[in-house]
Amino acid sequence: MTHDYLIIGAGPAGLQLAALLQRDGHDYVVLEAGAGPGTFFRTYPRHRQLISINKVWTGSGDPEYNLRADWNSLLSDDPALLFKNYSKRYFPAADDLVRYLHDFARGLNVTYNTRVTRVAKAGADFEVQAGDAAYTARRVIVATGVPQLYVPDIEGAELAERYDTVSVDPDDFTNQRVLIVGKGNSAFETADALVETTAVVHVAGPHSVKLAWQTHYVGHLRAVNNNFLDTYQLKSQNAVLDGTIEKITAREGGGFRILFRYARTVERLRELDYDRVILATGFRFDASIFDTSARPNLVIEDRFPEQTPAFESVNIPGLYFAGTLTQQRDFKKSTNGFIHGFRYGVRALYRILEARYHAQPWPAERLDATPEAITDAIIARINVTSALWQQFAVLADVVTLDDQGAHYHQEVPVAYLKDGGLGPGPFAIVATLEYGPDHDQVDPFDITVPRIAENDAAAAHDASYLHPVVRVYRDGQILAVHHLAENLENHWNLPAVHQQPLAVFLKGVLADAS
Repeated sequence: MTHDYLIIGAGPAGLQLAALLQRDGHDYVVLEAGAGPGTFFRTYPRHRQLISINKVWTGSGDPEYNLRADWNSLLSDDPALLFKNYSKRYFPAADDLVRYLHDFARGLNVTYNTRVTRVAKAGADFEVQAGDAAYTARRVIVATGVPQLYVPDIEGAELAERYDTVSVDPDDFTNQRVLIVGKGNSAFETADALVETTAVVHVAGPHSVKLAWQTHYVGHLRAVNNNFLDTYQLKSQNAVLDGTIEKITAREGGGFRILFRYARTVERLRELDYDRVILATGFRFDASIFDTSARPNLVIEDRFPEQTPAFESVNIPGLYFAGTLTQQRDFKKSTNGFIHGFRYGVRALYRILEARYHAQPWPAERLDATPEAITDAIIARINVTSALWQQFAVLADVVTLDDQGAHYHQEVPVAYLKDGGLGPGPFAIVATLEYGPDHDQVDPFDITVPRIAENDAAAAHDASYLHPVVRVYRDGQILAVHHLAENLENHWNLPAVHQQPLAVFLKGVLADAS
């Protein structure tokens, strides 16, 4: 039997895609190496607290709006499958997510304890080997996440312990000097866990620490993991080191000597001694299962597969990617690396597959082709949409105009639109939510920094904070741009500030287009 779709991995992305395929009666199978869904989250994060928020109470009864503050639920029509039914904690336990994924997977066509060992191309189809079983599929979707620890090219790195296997018992580090290599959340999660028992903890990496509250990239250091910074700046023997580790060597009698090159200081090279060295340097894609006939190109230090705007391998037709692997498309800029982002990316992928292989165009609602009707539709959506909120600057609502009128398409990847995904060169009105271009350079807590006044429509284009942006395209080229004023509570529906200026803008655009 040849399956239409074979999904590798029953994590959140694989389950999300499987649920959409099953809902509409498509042929698919999911192969999962573990004994149950969500294998990654049975181990990670090591200290078992998620950094994905679970804000149960928002003051709204709108389920779409509430997903803005729910970063763990997958997309489902079943209200029982909302994560708030599994935990009320703002930062929930990883084991609660595993329970949730177990329930979400019920009834889906998932085969567990089935590790894929080889993916090859055989003509137009794929041959997939998993243990003693062989599968054939027209299309393969890889939703394995990034299961392998990324190990940087450091001489002696094999001597270090690793985030994925190091002890999580703080008592094992009593009165020791510990070096943690890496400056992401896994590194600081580990450092925070050790401050009560260690003598010294140093966290080291070649780049400065980036704080999520400033960059708006949730993969940068989160406040829930940054208590360690207090111990550094308040002189508690710990430190954050900026620079590169040139070499790790074992010391006679135990411990390690590090040759460290500082990023800045007159003393460029220095030898530092530690009892323990831990690599917490992030994760990478496992490409070892791919035969040369189906091996995807890799990018970003070979950590991710390179993808088209349709989440397809750039060099292997029919090989698609879902979930955290799709962050290659918006690396360290938006949210495809996280459940609250890629759940919408997976839905976009599903709509792409429907259009390509099942003659189902992107869902669209008919509108009157008037400035007023289009304005009303955009304003209504941007005030509740969770997809554009989470996938800022990556997903857009798109209004296309043709001889039949106006058509409102929700949650279209901007890159896919530009690549002709909705057809060759449509006249399109594209609405996104975006931060200003230099938002990550602005300290949001510095009151001396000049600010755009709230609801200042005339200065909206200079806003740094999240706000709606409407662009008009013809034949792939931008004709005009309109920014809606930012608002403290993200209510972009004030008649004189948001609604009327947008309607005036669209009236001029449509007049020029006629």
